[in-house]
Amino acid sequence: MDRHKHREFLLGMFRAAVEAATPERVIPRFLPERPKGRTVVIGAGKASAAMARALEQHWDGPLTGLVVTRYGHAVPCKKIEIVEAAHPLPDSSSLHSAERMLSLVKGLTKDDLVIALFSGGGSSLLALPADGISFNEKRAINRFLLQSGIPISQMNCLRKHISAIKGGRLAVAAYPARIVNLVISDVPEDDASAIASGPTLPDSTTNEQALEVAQRHGFVLPDSVRKHLKRKDTETPKPNDVRFADTETKIVASPQLSLEAAAAFAVKQGVAPLILGDSIEAESRELGFAMAGIARQAQKFAQPAVPPCVLISGGETTVTVRGDGSGGRNVEFLLAMALKLNAAQGIHALAADTDGVDGSREIAGAMIFPDTLARARTIGIDAWGALKNNDAHRFFEVLGDQVITGPTLTNVNDFRVALIS
Repeated sequence: MDRHKHREFLLGMFRAAVEAATPERVIPRFLPERPKGRTVVIGAGKASAAMARALEQHWDGPLTGLVVTRYGHAVPCKKIEIVEAAHPLPDSSSLHSAERMLSLVKGLTKDDLVIALFSGGGSSLLALPADGISFNEKRAINRFLLQSGIPISQMNCLRKHISAIKGGRLAVAAYPARIVNLVISDVPEDDASAIASGPTLPDSTTNEQALEVAQRHGFVLPDSVRKHLKRKDTETPKPNDVRFADTETKIVASPQLSLEAAAAFAVKQGVAPLILGDSIEAESRELGFAMAGIARQAQKFAQPAVPPCVLISGGETTVTVRGDGSGGRNVEFLLAMALKLNAAQGIHALAADTDGVDGSREIAGAMIFPDTLARARTIGIDAWGALKNNDAHRFFEVLGDQVITGPTLTNVNDFRVALIS
């Protein structure tokens, strides 16, 4: 393959992964039967509006509802109201949407059906603080979490316990209606209770664990939050709560399914795929260093008669932002990988977020080639300096190696691929 073919091959794999998780493709086969009573649709996340449209197009009865998605990710629906709000930091629209959604599900009966459409990003899009905690306090905590490098499971633990809607509290408000959760997973192990911080699913974590998360990472909680977390009556509803007895959850799209779709694309191109894992968690740069070593090792065993291979992985890494850059999990992973490879020939890679947004930038990710560092030096870019400053987005922007898709209207987390020839 020449450079252009390498680029198109990597992009083709990414497109295959995204296509496998598009709502119009996956939602129809998971729809429940019509209820005796009303059908109310709720949801939040970067893919939720597209999920709502797919549901509307294939639903054979009356329905109503409210879904909140990220700015720029809305699609028109006829019966379900679509609202946009801010991500990754919540805004007033996030607050008001959460209040309206709670009101919408109150007063339902056991003959009614709630279809809950959740995908990644829903946590900031439904930001309603628990009683006694201000919206600004909740927003400040979210900002700290995003910059801290804390694993997503620990983030969600704290988020759930300072919310009036997450951690199963939306389901409690909808009781005794039946709830069917249709979920696009963007989390390790496809833990549905972690997606959008689980508004309609029970929570197995505790207030005490939420306090431990803050203490472990050196975050001083406001007095109002500490008091809230020390009260027994503010605990989230647990898995044995009878109010979840008529709740069903279906994972309609997942990282693994998307990785398998990308692997199938590679096979058709005569390239041998190896899926390393769909739920890899680590600091982005550390995983980039490690992946460079794995790629070099794989290359050692390459023979002239053996077809090229491709290493595929997914999951959610973290970036601890210490510099002046804007972070970005996938671009920081790639920059670290390029530095560790140090212009090794025959290794090309792509890393991108399947929702089209890497960190806070409207950029899906980027690609690296054997000449990435040489081209950077030619135009005076300090690659190591960019990594130390968490400024990988600017690095790849100047090189022209960004992957820009716009909103993909789905989200099965990060997609990483290394082509070895």
